[in-house]
Amino acid sequence: MGSPANPTESPAAGNAPPEVPPAQRVNRAPVLGDYFFSTLTGIAAAAVVGLSLLLVAVLVYSSRSTLSLFGPSFLWTTVWRPAPANVFGIVPAAEDTLLTSALALLIGIPLSLGSAIFLTQHAPTWLRAPIGQVIELLAAIPSIVFGFWGLIVLVPFERYRVEPALQGTLGWTGLFNGTPIGIDILTASLVLSIMTVPTITAISRDAIAAVPRSQKEAALSLGATDWEVTRTVVLPYSQGGIAAGIALGLGRALGETMAVLLVIGNRFAIPSSLFSQGETIASLIANDFTEASGPLELSALIEAGLVLLLITLAINLAARAYLARSQVHEGGFEG
Repeated sequence: MGSPANPTESPAAGNAPPEVPPAQRVNRAPVLGDYFFSTLTGIAAAAVVGLSLLLVAVLVYSSRSTLSLFGPSFLWTTVWRPAPANVFGIVPAAEDTLLTSALALLIGIPLSLGSAIFLTQHAPTWLRAPIGQVIELLAAIPSIVFGFWGLIVLVPFERYRVEPALQGTLGWTGLFNGTPIGIDILTASLVLSIMTVPTITAISRDAIAAVPRSQKEAALSLGATDWEVTRTVVLPYSQGGIAAGIALGLGRALGETMAVLLVIGNRFAIPSSLFSQGETIASLIANDFTEASGPLELSALIEAGLVLLLITLAINLAARAYLARSQVHEGGFEG
């Protein structure tokens, strides 16, 4: 029977960890500052949740008149007639809101992704910072400035150049029927697309820049071209961040008011083409809120705001579901 290799080790101790000397122990006793900090941050988080719930509660309470009078029919009625008729429905404004936002994304997403890919993959190093700063400055421009720019510059250009050409070449599709006057859904969509590009570009750029260099080098070593690396490595790996940027851009397009109000025509009707004048939910509220004919119309406008809030919430939840599903790609390239 030999003695243990380590004379200080006792067989009865088993695998017990060695005792830490008192000088090396960390004092983890809670202090008053920790309690104060955790309590303060908890109050801040609760305040954010409370404000959100309060906002919904105020909208529901303030629109209780039309909620009880019209019920769900508010969501499928196509007429908005204040006193003396007092008939209200949100369908045309909701359609115009979704249509202009969808067209804005259809135009803005390719521009945003192209800009983000260029800045992260192909632009010279000395050029990346200036262009990135310009894009971030575009995101800070007030919406009313975009609206005035659209009214002064974009509307005449659409009226005399773009819309007649679209009507002459693609009029057979039915999308470009009517009189090209420049103040219509198409112009509003173009203004919204320009407003969403900085947001989507900035977030997509950060997501693409976070792709590990080893992933791209591995694909290049296998003979992939730049386009193949972008398509099979960069975009799949960064799709979660890109989707988040698109969701934020869509949120801005859905809730935009002043820029759209100046260029959409403010006509409450279901659009027959992209040259039709329209009115989004946000522009409807901005136009009529201060001139409401009575308490019932005021209640209907507040309910319209509640509908817009629910639409935005539904889109954000769908985006979060997509992000959760795409987390499997965040660990790297999948064939």
